[in-house]
Amino acid sequence: MHRRQFVLGAMGAGLSAGSTSALAQAAAKECSRAAIPYGAAIRVDLLRDDQEYRRAVLGNCQLVVGEGGLKWIDLRPEPGKFHFDHPDRLLAFADANGMRMRGHTLAWYAAMPKWTEAISTKAEAERVLYEHIDTVVGRYKGRIPSWDVVNEAISDNPAVEAPMRKSIWQDLIGTQHVELALRRTAAVDPNAQLVLNDFGFENPTEQCRAKRAAFLRLVRDLKDRDAPLHAIGLQGHLPGEKDIDKDGISSFVAELHGMGLSILVTELDVIDDKLPRDRAIRDDIVASRVRAFLQAVGDVCRPEAVLTWGISDRFTWVPIWFRRKDGEPNRPLPLDANYRPKPMMRVIREFTRAKL
Repeated sequence: MHRRQFVLGAMGAGLSAGSTSALAQAAAKECSRAAIPYGAAIRVDLLRDDQEYRRAVLGNCQLVVGEGGLKWIDLRPEPGKFHFDHPDRLLAFADANGMRMRGHTLAWYAAMPKWTEAISTKAEAERVLYEHIDTVVGRYKGRIPSWDVVNEAISDNPAVEAPMRKSIWQDLIGTQHVELALRRTAAVDPNAQLVLNDFGFENPTEQCRAKRAAFLRLVRDLKDRDAPLHAIGLQGHLPGEKDIDKDGISSFVAELHGMGLSILVTELDVIDDKLPRDRAIRDDIVASRVRAFLQAVGDVCRPEAVLTWGISDRFTWVPIWFRRKDGEPNRPLPLDANYRPKPMMRVIREFTRAKL
């Protein structure tokens, strides 16, 4: 559906923080009761080198997405040449094991190769972006069904007059780069699901409220311009020490769903650097944050997918930026470092299973 659904759109536009339940119940009845596919971000070399990791993925996942491989710095470390080894291997693994693969990502501010710093004009930026989308989406047309077309476009602290994050695309093309990327991707693969993916929406803070408002303004403008946008990816990198703004998230999802957009949870984990040292207590808090976040989404509509950013605490990005001061290992993911399920995995399994 490419236009706003009148009833949900009209109701959602007037929501206050405390008035989501009627809309949530109405929307939930419209959504599928089938099981929600679960997946994880995958490191391709570990599928070959770590048999426990491979078994964990095979035993739990219906979807995969590459942690890397399809990012510009991996695909195009030098101009004029593409390196498809990692995404080709991950797609072959997915195909061989009855899984689907998501594409992440076509336009992002980060993980850009050094050579792109020499791009200096709008025309050149558009040409390089189009070349990238034509080559990458064209290679996987009909095989990767869902793409994070633009990733993290909204600033961490968006001002009304300047909501967009600085990037090569924003700096040289402007906000129009989002629409251009969507339209080009749709032209290359008309059957692909096109997704805007972003984070930082989930807490009861002014920062999160401002980011939700800025994101909604962008999405409304895209829909009013009939841009080919089909779904929203809510990353869900949840700060463990902060409460989930359940009413705020439900209202936000209701607005998006009311514009005819599907919802995906795309990068779920819990940043636990500020949580207690005791592992059992910490795991319970992590699970409670995930439960509150998923319930806030699910009260409006069951998402089309739930993916975590990694599957085991043995391999996670979190300690790169959020290492614990007490020396304890971070525990942000559904399986521990020995691939045993934690309370977070039980929450995910309960949420994603088919509803009667």
